[in-house]
Amino acid sequence: MQAEQRDHGDWNLPAGLPKPAQRALAAAGYTRLEQLTNVSETDLQQLHGVGPKALEQLRRALAACGLSFARRG
Repeated sequence: MQAEQRDHGDWNLPAGLPKPAQRALAAAGYTRLEQLTNVSETDLQQLHGVGPKALEQLRRALAACGLSFARRG
């Protein structure tokens, strides 16, 4: 993932995130876990390339930092 880290600058999303999810998140402007606290899981699921596996990895990474996705409502 080192090449992607260089490409995305301040990228701190999980290293094992599937490539389609990495591309979808980067295209939507999400490169840091902290940014995901402003978006709901439901909204992220709408991004082509972000599936259940990616969401679970992101959920775990957020939880490890004491963070979570935004609540929809």
